[in-house]
Amino acid sequence: MEVVTEDLETHDVDQETPAEDVFIAPSFHEAMISAGTSYTHHSPLPNLVEKDLSTECVLGVDEAGRGPVLGPMVYGLLYLPLKLHRSLLAETHHFDDSKVLKPKVRSDLMQALCSAGTDLHESCGWATRVISARDISSGMLKPFGPYNLNAQAMDATIELIKEVFAQGVNVKEIFIDTVGKEEVYQKKLERIFPATKITVAKKADSKFPCVSAASVCAKVTRDAALEVGYQAYHLPDAQAEGPKTAADAWGSGYPSDARAIAWLTQHMDPMFGWGNESRFSWRTVKDMLDANVNGIKIEWPDVGDDQQARRMTDFYINASAIEEDDEPDDELTTWYGKPVADSVF
Repeated sequence: MEVVTEDLETHDVDQETPAEDVFIAPSFHEAMISAGTSYTHHSPLPNLVEKDLSTECVLGVDEAGRGPVLGPMVYGLLYLPLKLHRSLLAETHHFDDSKVLKPKVRSDLMQALCSAGTDLHESCGWATRVISARDISSGMLKPFGPYNLNAQAMDATIELIKEVFAQGVNVKEIFIDTVGKEEVYQKKLERIFPATKITVAKKADSKFPCVSAASVCAKVTRDAALEVGYQAYHLPDAQAEGPKTAADAWGSGYPSDARAIAWLTQHMDPMFGWGNESRFSWRTVKDMLDANVNGIKIEWPDVGDDQQARRMTDFYINASAIEEDDEPDDELTTWYGKPVADSVF
């Protein structure tokens, strides 16, 4: 079983904390986020690309929320005509790594990207892959062959790029922020996309504008996801006690953020721990559960031990134990009719 020991280096929690009035982008699917379901969203093709699919484009990919204990990990992708790469994104709109931009600035940039009539909307296409905390943990905690975080991240990146190619976009260059060793990752991508120039680099989100813009798409989508996740615990009642927003209650969601740890401590269910918003494969969560003296311990049978196997009929009371003329000691015994004897099977 794989359990993540997070990098507990202190993050700039102010920069990682969602904006108070974060823009709700089309990539925000409330029902799926509330259900803990992973999903993908693609914007329509931008007009500049759709009217001429031979237009050479550059594409960037980055993530948001790899390290937090709360909320999903979101992969963002953005593409636009190669000739506009730096002039539009860097010089006109000053895109930068989303962790550097102020929360309101990145929210405003995302709103411009999604608003018809703006130069960003006319020129840029984008997509996100939201990987829920539940799916991250269930993959990493598989008893046989864990699906580790690097593999989940790489698969999300590859699928997003494939889906853009499937729309007919003429992608000539790809820039990606590294997952693991950049040379290994780059060689794998070059085998999958042999006709495209690919650059995998550390800190790509601060070097290449399309990666910076992709990081904004990812971060603003995650910010909105944190808000809806928190509202499931907080009724929208002006008289209700406690923080009103995810920014106040969960902060950045990182283990190094005191707000996130305080919320986890105060809202731990004795049996189930927490809901879809929590990553049970994180060391922070495991340690908190193990240390909870009021928690309910459950020991699951070993699925590989034949002696532990039970038949459904083992849970039934033998029919001969109840005489026709006797009243049952417990009315629940025959609530659904008389038990079925083993001989029937």
